[in-house]
Amino acid sequence: MITDVLSAQSVKAPHSSKPLTIAATTWFVVATVGQWLFGAYILFFYGRSTLAGDFERWNKVLPRGYVAGDWSGNLLIGIHILLAAILVIGGPLQLMPVVRDRFRTFHRRLGKLYVLTAIVVSTAGVVLIWTRGTVGDTFMHVSNSIQALYIISFALLSVRYAKARQFDRHRLWTLRLFMVVNGVWFFRVGLMAWLLINRGPVGFDYKTFTGPFLTVLSLVTYLMPLSLLVLELYFYAQRRQSRMLTLATTIVIALCTVVTAIGVMGATMGMWWPRV
Repeated sequence: MITDVLSAQSVKAPHSSKPLTIAATTWFVVATVGQWLFGAYILFFYGRSTLAGDFERWNKVLPRGYVAGDWSGNLLIGIHILLAAILVIGGPLQLMPVVRDRFRTFHRRLGKLYVLTAIVVSTAGVVLIWTRGTVGDTFMHVSNSIQALYIISFALLSVRYAKARQFDRHRLWTLRLFMVVNGVWFFRVGLMAWLLINRGPVGFDYKTFTGPFLTVLSLVTYLMPLSLLVLELYFYAQRRQSRMLTLATTIVIALCTVVTAIGVMGATMGMWWPRV
C-alpha cells in the first residue's frame, strides 16, 4: 500500500516518520496476506466447481450465482469472479517497489491488465447487481454502484499520468485505485471482524442481510471509503511533517491493521478455508 508511494513523497518529506512508515508497511503486509488468501479461495473454490461442472455449488456462496438456463448471466458471473482473482492477487504485486523497479516490463503489463480488469469487473458488478440481484438493500446496491464510478475514474487517471510519464502522480492514483477496487474485500473483512468481536451478528439481520450496521459498513467501504480517507490522511501527514499529526496517523493506521488482521483471520477460518 503506502510503502510504494514513499519514493514519490520523499522529495517533499525527507524526514518522514519511521513509526508511520512501519505502520503503513505492516498494514500492507497484513492486507497482502489477506488478499492472496482470498485469491486462493476464489481459484480453488470456483475453479474446482467449474472444472467439475458443478456450477450450482456457486449458490452456496452467491445468491443466484448460477441460474439454470441463463447462460449469459452465468457467463458474466464466471468472468466477474475470475477477473476478481486477478485483482486481489495482482494488486499487491503492483505496489511492491521491488517488482516495479526490478521487473519493469512485468510491472507495466500487469498494470495494464489490472486497470482493464478493474474497469471490466466494476462495470460487470453493477450490471449484475441491477439485473441478477444480490443480497442487501437498495442503499447497499447504490453505494456499490457509486464505487464503480470511483474505480473507473481512478483507473483512467492512473493511466493518464503513466502515459504522461508523471510517475509520482501515477503512483498516487494507483494507490487510490487499489483502495476502491478492494471495496468488496474490505466489506468482507470488516464484516468478519465485527462478527468475531461481537461473537455473532449484531446490528443486522443475517437472513435478510440488512440492518444499520450493514448500512454503515456499506457507507465506509463503498460510498465514502474509509480506506481512501486513511490513505489521504497519510499523504497529508507526509506533507505536513507535524509530530502530532504523524503520531495520530500512525495510531489510525495501526488500528486499521488490527481490524484488518481480525477480519482476515475471521474470513479465512469462517468462509475461505472451509470451502477450499
